[in-house]
Amino acid sequence: MSVSAVQNDKQIPMLDLGAQYRTIAQEIKNAIDQVLESQHFILGPQVTALENEVAKYCGRRFGVGVASGTDALIVALRAMGVGPGDEVIVPSFSFIATADSVSLLGATPVFVDIYPDTFCIDPAQIEKKITSKTKAIIPVHLYGQSADMDPILEIARKHNLKVVEDDAQAIGASYKGKKTAGIGDIGCISFFPSKNLGAYGDGGMIVTDSEEVAKSLKSLRAHGATKKYFSTVQGWNSRLDEIQAAILRVKLRYLDSWGQGRRSRADLYDKFLRGVPKVVTPKRSSWGDHVFHQYTVRVPKRDAVQKFLQDRGVASTVYYPVPMHLQPIYDSLGYKNGDLPHCESAAEECLSLPIYPELTDEQVEYAASMLAEAVKG
Repeated sequence: MSVSAVQNDKQIPMLDLGAQYRTIAQEIKNAIDQVLESQHFILGPQVTALENEVAKYCGRRFGVGVASGTDALIVALRAMGVGPGDEVIVPSFSFIATADSVSLLGATPVFVDIYPDTFCIDPAQIEKKITSKTKAIIPVHLYGQSADMDPILEIARKHNLKVVEDDAQAIGASYKGKKTAGIGDIGCISFFPSKNLGAYGDGGMIVTDSEEVAKSLKSLRAHGATKKYFSTVQGWNSRLDEIQAAILRVKLRYLDSWGQGRRSRADLYDKFLRGVPKVVTPKRSSWGDHVFHQYTVRVPKRDAVQKFLQDRGVASTVYYPVPMHLQPIYDSLGYKNGDLPHCESAAEECLSLPIYPELTDEQVEYAASMLAEAVKG
């Protein structure tokens, strides 16, 4: 397909899960059939197998499947002892679930700024926000790249804090040889369909090295029960179902090759956008592999650029237009414009372009050329 053909077609979606499905369709159908034949739909052998496989992939001993990535954060924080009156430090530039999970437990999110180049939490901003109420830190591995974990872990050890990794966007990425979700005290993963390892519905997982914590997580996801019909603590109904687990077991086998496909698409974007004035391409940190859940650039007049791309058939998405410290839900915390300048400027300038392994060279070139044309205007 030529670039002109792409232009005439005028359709480059943000993500094409149909193209991915067609490469594994028979394996997926076989996996679903196996579950339907077994008639075991909740917390069965497929979930157990996936828990073991994902834990091993992340370098952990135990995995606990839950109903969503948000539930993974809530249940993990509770297992780490977070509750009413506590404070948890989070980056303000992330999806609202990161902070909302803290709030739902009666704790208070304390927002800090980010690195302007990787968009991940700036460890240098953490210590000044620690108080006697601080219980945990949530580093978010944003857009497919790890946060800088060593200084975060050092601060956590110094102040006796828990580190809960929000790995919703970066499964498969690494930090100094370790997989994300396998670095802090506990790791939280999302299987939302658009993720690099996505289900065909919702789902999530928590990974840990502690057998005691794993037992607590399994109780918390099932109404706080330690055995059937005997609940010892307040819990949730948050269980990963067998069909989703079976699907994810198929897809997990392809995760690394899909990650390489995303990196190759990112390499092409880098090539075509090199030297384009006013476009800041994603930084790849020196400490690990980027799996490009998103290919996010910074551009001036972002909303106008997005409209220009849309009119020419190139999808794009703004992750995230309002940092969490300025969300209406947190008005009572008293944050204001200017408090976290890097988060605020990222919210005004960031734009994510289509990226997935099945994206063609011609599509990448066309999307990049339209972006270059947009910023010239």
